[in-house]
Amino acid sequence: MKTFSAARLGRWLLPAAALFTTSLALAQSPAPAAAVAATGSLTGTVLDSVSRQPVSYATVVLLPADAADTKAITGVGADDAGKFSLTKLPAGTFRLRLSYVGYATRTRTVTVTAGATALGNILLPAAATALTEAVVVGEKPVVEVRPDRLVYNAEQDISNAGGTATDVLRKAPLLAVDGDGKVTMRGSSNFRVLINNKPSPTLASNLTEALKSIPADQIKSVEIITTPPAKYDGEGTAGIINIVLKKGVNQGLNGRVSAASGNRNSNFNSALNFKQGKIGFTSSASAGAWYNPGYSERTRVGYNEQRQEISNLLQTADVYNKGKWYYGTVGLDYDPAEHHTISLAGSINGYGGNSTNDMFNRLTGTRSQLYTRSTDNRWSGFNVEGTGTYTRTFKQARKEWSVLGQYALNNGSFGYDFDQYDNSAVLLATEQATYRERSRGRTPGHEVTLQSDFTQPFGDKKTLEMGVKAIFRRTGSVAGVDTLRAVDSPNFLPDGRRVTDFSYRQDVQAAYATYSFGLGKNTTFSLGSRLERTAIDADFRATRSTFEPRSYLSLLPNGSAQYKLSEASSLRAAYSRRITRPFIDYLNPFVDRSDRQNLSFGNPFLNPEFTHAYELSYNTNFKSNSVNISASVRHTGNAIESVRFLTTNPDAPLPADVVPDPSVTAQTFQNVAANTFYQLNFYGSFKPTEKWDLSGGPDVQYIVRRSPSLGVNRQGFTAGLNMNTSYKLKKGFSIQGFVYASLPSPDIQGRGSANLYYQMGAKKTFLKDKADLVLNFGSPFNNYWPYRNTVSTALFEERSEYRAFQRSFRLSFSYRFGQAQQGKQRKQISNDDTKGGGSKQGG
Repeated sequence: MKTFSAARLGRWLLPAAALFTTSLALAQSPAPAAAVAATGSLTGTVLDSVSRQPVSYATVVLLPADAADTKAITGVGADDAGKFSLTKLPAGTFRLRLSYVGYATRTRTVTVTAGATALGNILLPAAATALTEAVVVGEKPVVEVRPDRLVYNAEQDISNAGGTATDVLRKAPLLAVDGDGKVTMRGSSNFRVLINNKPSPTLASNLTEALKSIPADQIKSVEIITTPPAKYDGEGTAGIINIVLKKGVNQGLNGRVSAASGNRNSNFNSALNFKQGKIGFTSSASAGAWYNPGYSERTRVGYNEQRQEISNLLQTADVYNKGKWYYGTVGLDYDPAEHHTISLAGSINGYGGNSTNDMFNRLTGTRSQLYTRSTDNRWSGFNVEGTGTYTRTFKQARKEWSVLGQYALNNGSFGYDFDQYDNSAVLLATEQATYRERSRGRTPGHEVTLQSDFTQPFGDKKTLEMGVKAIFRRTGSVAGVDTLRAVDSPNFLPDGRRVTDFSYRQDVQAAYATYSFGLGKNTTFSLGSRLERTAIDADFRATRSTFEPRSYLSLLPNGSAQYKLSEASSLRAAYSRRITRPFIDYLNPFVDRSDRQNLSFGNPFLNPEFTHAYELSYNTNFKSNSVNISASVRHTGNAIESVRFLTTNPDAPLPADVVPDPSVTAQTFQNVAANTFYQLNFYGSFKPTEKWDLSGGPDVQYIVRRSPSLGVNRQGFTAGLNMNTSYKLKKGFSIQGFVYASLPSPDIQGRGSANLYYQMGAKKTFLKDKADLVLNFGSPFNNYWPYRNTVSTALFEERSEYRAFQRSFRLSFSYRFGQAQQGKQRKQISNDDTKGGGSKQGG
């Protein structure tokens, strides 16, 4: 389950509070004398003084030149890119005041002429740093709250050094990661993950493995968006996770190199960036490996229709997982003329790994069975993405038009080999195997995306955003199985009944519009909607099954209203309708028999699911502290759920080649449930002293799951806690600690596991702040955490436990060279419209 839904509310309230601070300041001040012609204007961009990234929604207020006069003349809130525009100003000298929660307030003298005055970039320092007109060095808090998102600044968390994206997401508010690396957001796996606000087919097809191939040292921040506006694709019923990677420089050359090694993973990372005049170049290259042992245990009791016990199954297994990856990016920005920008970006990512499983199996009851099995599961992925963008800005601030195109190649493979030894309690030599089986498969895929967006401001407080988008997606699966029985043949022979060969086509066209405006002194509204058309088709070449092509329209409205209670607090209400479409790992009909007592396969006939989400949130800020509370309700009908059943169940949708067996279960996906999540979240970010930061809070959920087709009505409470703290010592030393814990949660057929993970680290900065040496320890006081799950149906009850060995240490070193200023953020495509999974089907 997840923690910190409360945080999400804070994230929206913060920038909104800043926006409303401007509104209130203006409402309480008289208009300037009309004797002076109001024909001047001021434009500029508010940037973080350290990262040079936009300070979204900063408050910008124009004050009289006399410091004793604090009545605002006019003001505005900066947009998402930190840009602002003050119009209809009289000529003269004034003071311009800029502020934002978590940053120190900055005031500067400005002169307004009869025409337009461009102030350029204005640097805003972090709170608790000295404020002067010079460039100020400061640091962001670990967690920021904005109006529409919660931002976890991973680069400020020293315990991430040398890790991967999985380690980063484990510590982000509202997110949780279990022992298998499966990520959940607010207790749900139905969310989208973006990279720099753009889609990644790698993440869509195999999130768990893909996250291991993104180095933590290249991650700037993680944005958690629980009620995305209409400009985002309608996919992801729980919300969107946007991983923001570090960018290049404003001018000159800079870069970084780092290396890390420990008992769970090792990696090497590098980056080189350059900007000169109108051309900017960014690049990165990384490679690494990961490894960890595990242990699993499963017990299952089978019943007949009279609820009489007919079988007992015990399975234990020693597991060892390992893999390797490489990841590279390159980007080029070119400004041919004022208001025109062309950007090209590309990435390549490859990963592969295997998991060995030495299992003991004993079945007793009406049928007895004893065997051991040695299994080697393997998988790999190769992904290439290329994006081109043209952006046109105008003299009018915040007015922008962009055109984007992307091609993505996403190929994967999966397979397994196992040797089985019947009537043996221990593993034997390979030549003594009673039965051997091997499977190989691949999932080819590619997609093309075209998108255009336009933003038109109307004055300072009204904005219209609109756009169109088209995605053409192709994927599929090809797999086969070879078997060998020593008594029949000395060679492997293909099993013609167990061949998969299918292709899947999905096209999505969409149009959206959002209108934002102020009403009165303290209220702001944002109303939008998105219309999506989805067309799907499939071709089952191996089984010649029929699949009627179909298409459907989805109207996805959303809106929000925010009311400013005071200069430092506000209320926000939001509603959105979201859609979840299944992707390849949910659709792949290949039957995975690597464990012959527990089969699994996808369902190519799944329908999309829709979710209605309602949120009410409160945020208040005082000094360098913030407190956020949110209450939310999410209801999903026709929900896609992972379901288990005995293969003898007459209602089970078994593939034709699966023979019913009372001791064998099958797992697939079905639209079988209506789920409702009632959630209350609290999140706080505090600074008890100048050198001590503390953030975190609890998350409580009441979950109701109903499924008439399964005869299930489950409900219950669950809760989680996420805490992060850091302290700066003298002479460049700092320490940090993190803990996440959660209670079991009700699932559609049973109960999920509890979770506990904690980490601590220490960092030493030296060589004139250019080098860092970091030592991290993960869960040092317990060797493993047991993830326990239960499944309960009319015909069987099962308990399983997976021991994830989380005790770890990691030593990392990093070095930065050249200028450290951050460059512009590229406009990106966001294909967040499909439901992916955490593991490969059949592998």
